[in-house]
Order: sequence, then structure tokens, then C-alpha cells
Amino acid sequence: MIEITKKVVERAMLVALDTKAYSKEVVEEHLAELEELANTAGAETVFKIIQSKSRMDSAYYIGKGKAEELAQLVELNDINIIIFDDDLTPVQVRNLSDLFKRKVIDRSGLILDIFASRAKSKEAKTQVELAQLQYLLPRLTRAWTHLSKQYGGIGTKGPGETQIETDRRIIRTRISHLKEKLNEIENHRITQSAGRKNSTRIAIAGYTNAGKSTLFNLLTSSDVFAEDKLFATLDSTTRSLEVHDTEKILISDTVGFIRKLPPQLIASFKSTLSEVREADIIFHVVDVSHQFYEDHIKVVEDTLKEFGSADKKVVRIFNKIDLIKDKSKIDFIRNSHKESIMISAMRGMNISALKSLLNDIIEDQFVEAKIKLQLTDSKKVSQIHSLAEVLKIDYDENGIKIHYKTSKQNSDKIKKIIYGS
Repeated sequence: MIEITKKVVERAMLVALDTKAYSKEVVEEHLAELEELANTAGAETVFKIIQSKSRMDSAYYIGKGKAEELAQLVELNDINIIIFDDDLTPVQVRNLSDLFKRKVIDRSGLILDIFASRAKSKEAKTQVELAQLQYLLPRLTRAWTHLSKQYGGIGTKGPGETQIETDRRIIRTRISHLKEKLNEIENHRITQSAGRKNSTRIAIAGYTNAGKSTLFNLLTSSDVFAEDKLFATLDSTTRSLEVHDTEKILISDTVGFIRKLPPQLIASFKSTLSEVREADIIFHVVDVSHQFYEDHIKVVEDTLKEFGSADKKVVRIFNKIDLIKDKSKIDFIRNSHKESIMISAMRGMNISALKSLLNDIIEDQFVEAKIKLQLTDSKKVSQIHSLAEVLKIDYDENGIKIHYKTSKQNSDKIKKIIYGS
């Protein structure tokens, strides 16, 4: 007889705090997004609680009285896990765990758990583990399972150390090891990137579940995993794109952003998101059917700033227009966002217009130039090769003639190399 193990679905209570910093509608939307995250992680939401309070309680987040009230609900309704919409301090986690006698996690912990379940490549797994350990380190309690059983052995315990001190030291050692691995990956990426300098590079960015992977698959005839759930894609994928007669184009799909993204994840995923930093053009995909799409735009723009990509050429692509019933909304968006385009990646609507727009941008973004250098300027020739596609180079007794093509940004750098600042 074959025994089939049924996956246990955890019953969750979601808790948010309304301090009047946001409108009631925004607080409810944040909690609805937390429910989506819980669903993505495999939990069933039983209760969604919003506690109105002038400020967060330092000991119990929502106040001890309210926490005790929720503890009764937890017990009576067989709740397995309580998830809070904001980051909890170590003190709050300890107090709430003691009170509920159940698992207590916050939004960052939930997102990290989702990333851990979705990570497929060695790089993504390394990045997620690093983020998890950095998140966990300040939250260690005496109830923590002994890490030495997993990572330990001879020489891992110091004389007179408590178990929690040992666990902290083991985590720090592991963090250091993971950072070294990610440095190696980053160096490998830099080597790969050097071979792409003669290509126009596009990165698709956007809020999670905006339809980035669906658009990527449509443009490149690829089969990158796409699903109507948050964070379906963690690993960046790069493919060639044919929309221009002469220009070689590489386009990359990247991990989605979300509000309150754990800072540990932003730090550890910087190598993956180097595709965004190094791109010539960013396709910012927006789910225009979402009620709070403007809020999503701001989250993505703020995150791009954190990665140093605020000055990039950005094409805002409003996706899922097929889901909009009110056509006046489409007119409003067109008027509010002049340099944008509206599509449906799922239905292939307006994709030819997007390709035409991209072709025009490429024509506008790049310049060709011819210069003449002295025969002794071999270093400058090498620098130009690193910044531009050299179309033709001639050497004669009068000097070096170079015909090159490059982006406007690199063109300015080349001028400084030749003529000085």
C-alpha cells in the first residue's frame, strides 16, 4: 500500500495596526496584500484584524489587552500562525509568542519564507539564506533550536558559552561564508557583463505580479515561469530581442518589488538586480487594473533609487488593460502619464506599438561619431573600446581614425577621455 502524505494547510490570523498614518482604505489594502502573501506561502487566512491605536505598543505591538483578546480567538479557532503586517522587534516577538503559544511572524519573515520556497538556482538560494540569517540573528531567543546540530562539530563550542551565544557565532560565521559566495557570483556577473557592452540592455522591473514574466515570454518567445501569485520569478533571465535592424538587444526579466520589502533581501539580491543597474532602458511594468497602482509605481521608483537606477531611461508600461471596464480610466492614465504605453501581455494587445516605441528610443538613445587620435593614444583607444561599439578603426602615419557607436551617456564619457573635463 502506498501512503500519501497530505500537506497540512496552516490556519492564519493576520494583524495590522491603524495609527491613522494612512487612510482606512490603504490599511485595508495592505492587509489584503498580506493575505495574498499568506496564500502564496500556503496558509489559509481565517481572521483579518485591524487594531486602531495612536502608536505601536513597544511590548505587544497592538497592546497587551488586545493581544490577550486575540489569544482567545486563536485558541478557540485552532489558529496555527499569527502574521503581523509590520516588522516586529525581538521583544514583541518574544512577548507575543509567549502569549499566543503559536508561531508569530511579521511581513518580512513571511516574504523571506516565500523567497526560500521559490528559490531554484544556487544564486537565489544563497541570497535568500543570507537574508534569512541576517533577519534571524537579532531575533534569536532561548527557545531557538540548536544550530550547532546543523552546522556544528568539533571546535564549534567555546568554554563557558551559552547555547544562544554559540548559535549567534555559528550564524555570523555562516553569514560571512555566504557573503564570500555572493562576491564570487558578482565577479562572475561582471565578467559576463563585459561581454555584453556592445548590446542595448533592457531590464523589466515592476511590482510583484504586474505581469513582467508574461511580457518577457511574449517578447522573447520564452517559457519563463509565470503565475498569478506573488514572486513567481526570483532569478533574473536574459534573452535576445529582435526589434531593431542593426542593434543587438538583450532583455532581462527580474524579481518583483513589493512595499515593506525586507532590507536584508534588498542587500542580498543586489547581484541579481545588477541587470537593472546595468540596463540602458528599464521597462517599468504596472498592473493598471489594481486599485492602488499609483502606490505600486511609487514603491518601484523608490526601490530603483536604492539600486542607483533613478537616472535610467524608463518606459512605463501599463499592463492588463483588458481587465479595465471603465474606459475613462484609460483616458485618465494616458493624460496623466504622457510617455507611457498601455498593453495586455496576456492577450498580446498593443505589443507591436511597444516594439515600435522601443525602436524609436534606441534610435534616439545612441549616437555615432568619428574621431582622430594620435598614434601614442593607445590607452584612449582601449578606453573607447570598453565604452562603445567600434564600427571602424584605421591606422596610418597621421594617426588613428575611429568610427564608433555608443549611448549618449557613454558618449559624454568618451568626450571627457579625449578632451578632458
